Amino acid sequence: MTAPCDIGVVGLGVMGRNLALNLRDHGYRVAAHDSTPSALAPLADRDGIVTCADASALVAALAKPRVVLLMVPAGSAVDAALERVVPTLEPGDIVLDGGNSHFLDTRRRTAALTRRRLGFLGVGISGGETGARDGPAIMAGGAADAFAAARPMLEAIAARVGGQPCCAYFGTDGAGHFVKMLHNGIEYADMQLIAETVFLLRRRHGLALDAIADLFEAWNDGPLGSFLIEITATVLRQRDRETGGALLDVILDRAGQKGTGQWASVAALELGVPAPTIMEAVAARALSALQPERIAAAAEAPGATAPPGSPPPPEAYRDALLGAKICAYAQGFAVLAAARDQYGWALELGAAARIWQGGCIIRARLLADVEAALRDPPGPANLLRVPALAERVVHALPSWRRVIADGVAAGVPLPALGSALAYCDAYRSGRLWADVIQAQRDYFGAHGFERIDRPGKFHGDWGVA
Repeated sequence: MTAPCDIGVVGLGVMGRNLALNLRDHGYRVAAHDSTPSALAPLADRDGIVTCADASALVAALAKPRVVLLMVPAGSAVDAALERVVPTLEPGDIVLDGGNSHFLDTRRRTAALTRRRLGFLGVGISGGETGARDGPAIMAGGAADAFAAARPMLEAIAARVGGQPCCAYFGTDGAGHFVKMLHNGIEYADMQLIAETVFLLRRRHGLALDAIADLFEAWNDGPLGSFLIEITATVLRQRDRETGGALLDVILDRAGQKGTGQWASVAALELGVPAPTIMEAVAARALSALQPERIAAAAEAPGATAPPGSPPPPEAYRDALLGAKICAYAQGFAVLAAARDQYGWALELGAAARIWQGGCIIRARLLADVEAALRDPPGPANLLRVPALAERVVHALPSWRRVIADGVAAGVPLPALGSALAYCDAYRSGRLWADVIQAQRDYFGAHGFERIDRPGKFHGDWGVA
């Protein structure tokens, strides 16, 4: 008789298929199912993997209590998969949603499955195809007992840093998916910051892509060292097989998005936490999508005149990128802290910084400093108040300001680099412009204003000298 399987994987796209193989490689027997029969073929006849024609066959192949991992696109596809799987399960079984589901959907699904006495975990998984196969970062949320049951499997397949698995539990219901959502928001910002830096080095220095790749490879050995810096150097050197030229030069400058960056931006707004660099990165992708309009507008408008004098030296762009990156992290972790307080999650910020050091897309050397600062709760109110990070920002500021001023004067759009600098300056300003806004709101809407010399709400006699 065939031994029962340890886990079922529903959804055998790139991520699901590679996670199934990862689980198999770590000694777990896997039952695999996909609603598209052709998706089963790559896993057929693999030792340790049983392919199943339908959800009922998959559940029947599992040892009790059953563990089922859903790897389907976020949204209605998750609900459809649950409708197929849940009726075949029994109390005590556990369902894991490993896709990029919105955390509010995960909260709803948790409540529904809890009523059926089923465990449900929202599990954020980052690392792309390679991470899924060789070890991703895993962010779990849901019932603590469900995580305890699934933990050995999740930790076995996760990436490892310093001998520790890049897997952590962040609290009830949607906590894991919220952390993954903010990971992706920071990822949007990081990618946009890097893209703007490459853009500047080409536009203001006229550097060839191979020369920029040389810079990125050197930067990767310092504080900027990260997966995204590393792969950017590779991307810049890639040649196009058809033309023989740089592949980057034949790639359309129009970036897509799947929604997690937008969700992170909306969550920040709803929580009242400023995250302008994440938001600008999302808006920049939307702007990139207006490519036909941009081309038409460029033909109608005169180009900007290059500012007099030489552009900043290449190391200035390195400093600007580092300062902006720290600000993007500061924004992301501030949103996580606010969500922790709003939803009552056991969300350890230091744990996020720890597991993001391996497997995931934003893995970076800088996160070790972030982890050290956040290891002991409650931690600083903002990463810009962490001495080790604040010193780097202060060091970066002169070069960063020069890069932004030069780029703006040359008509080079810098939404992420510029917004990060504005965030940094605003956060470090003891007095801002909100006095004028308070006065305006009181003038037209009688909303009242606060004074600096005594507490309470006041109303101005506007129009009276």
